[in-house]
Amino acid sequence: MRILLFSGKGGVGKTSVAAATGVRLARLGYKTLVMSVDPAHSLGDSFDLENTLFHGATADPVEVRPNLWIFEINIQREVKRHWNDIASYITAVMRTTGLSGVEAEELAIFPGMEELSAMMYVNQYRREKTFDIILLDCAPTAESLRFVSLPTTLDWYMKHLFNFERKLIKAVRPVFNKLSPVEAPTDAYFENISGLFGKIQGIDQVLQDPETTSVRLVTNAEKMVVRETQRAFVYFSLYGLTVDRVIVNRVLPAEVNDPFFAGSRDSQRRILGEIESYFAPVPVSTVPLLNHEVVGAEGLDEFSERLYPGNEDPSVVTRTERPYSFAKVEDHHEVRLQMPFAAKGEIGLFKKGDELVVEIGTLRRHVGLPSSMSALTPVKAKLEEGVLVVEMRSVA
Repeated sequence: MRILLFSGKGGVGKTSVAAATGVRLARLGYKTLVMSVDPAHSLGDSFDLENTLFHGATADPVEVRPNLWIFEINIQREVKRHWNDIASYITAVMRTTGLSGVEAEELAIFPGMEELSAMMYVNQYRREKTFDIILLDCAPTAESLRFVSLPTTLDWYMKHLFNFERKLIKAVRPVFNKLSPVEAPTDAYFENISGLFGKIQGIDQVLQDPETTSVRLVTNAEKMVVRETQRAFVYFSLYGLTVDRVIVNRVLPAEVNDPFFAGSRDSQRRILGEIESYFAPVPVSTVPLLNHEVVGAEGLDEFSERLYPGNEDPSVVTRTERPYSFAKVEDHHEVRLQMPFAAKGEIGLFKKGDELVVEIGTLRRHVGLPSSMSALTPVKAKLEEGVLVVEMRSVA
């Protein structure tokens, strides 16, 4: 199965790109699912489906044309399906503060539930081979990064804190319940967490396999948007995902020759050149600005033809270079991480257990080291042409 993630700054048109890609793949005969992971869903609107917001018509996969399904994660339904024990406990805690039942239920939906629910469905459909291709219409960049970082974060929690926390609560629960106005979480609460983790196990390896998963960054030919696209490229690389295409949307077409747009055309031409240079060797494709809204069957069909001219197959793997690798070099080992556009002052790293922890800004990535390198210590690091090379040695 192929998994394609579409990410980018809010408003660049990634939902339209994801939907049009689904249209093309369905026409090519692939059983395709387009799943929205953006809390502000617009996928159903893109296909011009009526009443999707109020009737939840897309809260489960719904077939919109032959070989093509769309699915907008409905967190209220997902809480009842997968998070019941966790949400019930949090709701009970909230009610002790004086909140009404409705307010407590709303606050019991915490960040990450929607993304984790999507992860569970992707893993389920992968295991059951329900679809040939899954397209993920991700939220804006920051939320997309939370989405791809969740498996690593939850894995760390399960390995380092979960069992200790569960045993501790079990030991103190009788005393805690007598002294505290809020009861300690029951064992069902911990069973719920354990069950959720089991449903996403293995998805991190799937996301980091470039033969299966690719990231498509959608951008516009505008300086501020491109800067965020560059940062997204770094962060996805940091989390082990491979970006195999950059799609520049809404480029002024050649037939627009009004003098009013001369400045915009010159700016776009300059920025397009920068994009080609910045992201090489990642393929860059452009999509012209249309003179109408991309919505409904006709709009998506036309947009699909502009996005993938001829008989282009969007599912083809075009790049398999992994964001990081390990090597033995003479008398030491090296960890090599792709860090295009990162500056030396942004990067920090240290060793923790058998992991190399790399930081860029506020983001942190735990890179698991192979057993042959787990006892080594990072002694030197250098940034060469967008690649961070960390020298690992045995220190007495």
